[in-house]
Amino acid sequence: MRSLIIPIFIMTVSTVKAQHGKAVTEKKTFSRTTAITQVIHADPSIVWSLLTNANDFARWNSTVVSIVGEIKQGNKIELVSSLDSTRTFKLKILEFQPNEKLVWGDALGKRIYTLTNQGKNTLFTMSERIGGPMFPLFAGKIPSFDASFQQFTNDLKAEAETIAQTK
Repeated sequence: MRSLIIPIFIMTVSTVKAQHGKAVTEKKTFSRTTAITQVIHADPSIVWSLLTNANDFARWNSTVVSIVGEIKQGNKIELVSSLDSTRTFKLKILEFQPNEKLVWGDALGKRIYTLTNQGKNTLFTMSERIGGPMFPLFAGKIPSFDASFQQFTNDLKAEAETIAQTK
């Protein structure tokens, strides 16, 4: 009697366990995910207004050179990051849930901002997954996002808390 061996492939979805104030990156063969979380001593509406005002982004956020376009559901924006100021990322706003969740991305990945109301505070979480079948070919050319995520979060926290103190 012949045995028939059938290979079984199980796909798993993993989530990176973000740490408070420290970016964590999980690398896989076909993707990379970076995440960070931080308590911000400000109402979610203050944090949301900072995240969705494209014209003001570069003023408070040292990781962003510019954003062109309006950050609203279905719109497209053009973002220039300090990680590579020679490249313009053309992104689509994929989700827009005021004071709760913002998602933008392109064919290679997406960035998710989540705001959780904690009374007078906001739990801010940011994660970005990039990848796809061709990812292994260019993964080594993409810089680490860890320091940039930490700086972004520090900048957001500082600006939101400054605004909250004046209200």
